[in-house]
Amino acid sequence: MSADSLMEPFIRKLERRDDLSADERQALRELTGRLRDVPAGGDVIGLAAKVEFSAVLITGLCGRYSALASGARQFTEISVPGDFVDLHGFVMKRLDHGVHAFSDCRVLEVPHEQLKTVTERYPHLTRMLWLETVVDAAIHRQWLLALGRQDAPARLARLICELYLRLEAVDMAKGLSMDLPLTQQELGEALGFSVVHANRTVQALRRRGLIAWRDRRVEILDWPRLVQLAEFDPAYLRLQKAPV
Repeated sequence: MSADSLMEPFIRKLERRDDLSADERQALRELTGRLRDVPAGGDVIGLAAKVEFSAVLITGLCGRYSALASGARQFTEISVPGDFVDLHGFVMKRLDHGVHAFSDCRVLEVPHEQLKTVTERYPHLTRMLWLETVVDAAIHRQWLLALGRQDAPARLARLICELYLRLEAVDMAKGLSMDLPLTQQELGEALGFSVVHANRTVQALRRRGLIAWRDRRVEILDWPRLVQLAEFDPAYLRLQKAPV
C-alpha cells in the first residue's frame, strides 16, 4: 500500500458525511508517521497510555477497552479500517482506555504536531475530526443502552448491524457479508457475557435464520428481521451527507 493510499479509507468515510475540498483531501493524504504492525491479541495502544500521536487503523479490526485490576475487560467500541482509534489522545494526552487487536493490524501513528497543523490550517477538517469523536461517543451510548436494556440476541444483532454498515462505508464489506475475526471470549467481552453465553447467542441467531457464521465470516441472511430484533437505527453512525 503506497503512502498516498494509507488515508483513503478515512477520506472515504469522511466524504460519506460531508464534501472535502481537493486541498483538504491532499492535507490528509500528506499525514505521515510510523507504520506499525500489531499481531492479533496484542495492544495497539496500552491501557491508560500517555500518547504523542493518534493512530489510524489501516488494516485489521481492533477494539477500545477498559479493565479492572483483576484483568476483567469490557470493550466499548470496535474500530474498523479508516478509524482513528485514539483521536481522543490528541487533546487528552493520556488515554482512559486501551486498544486491543482482534486480528493482525497495521496502524499509522500520526504525530499530534501534524494534527495540530491540519486543524489550524483547515477549520472544516477540524470540525470533521471533532465529528469523529462525537460519533465515537454516540457509539458508546448505543453500546451502553444495549448492555443495560437489551437481551443477548438483540445485543449481538445490534453489533452485527453496526459493524456491517461501518465496514461497508470503507468498502470492507458488501453483499451483507463481512469478516469478523473475534474469538468467543472477545465477543463476550464486547457484549457483556461469558464465552458460553456468547456461543449460545450466536447459535440463537443462526437458528432464527438471521445469520450464518463460519470461522471468521459472517453472512446476514435476513437484514430486515435482524434490524427489527436489534431495534437498530443507524443515524448515530452519521454516514449520511450533511454539511459540517
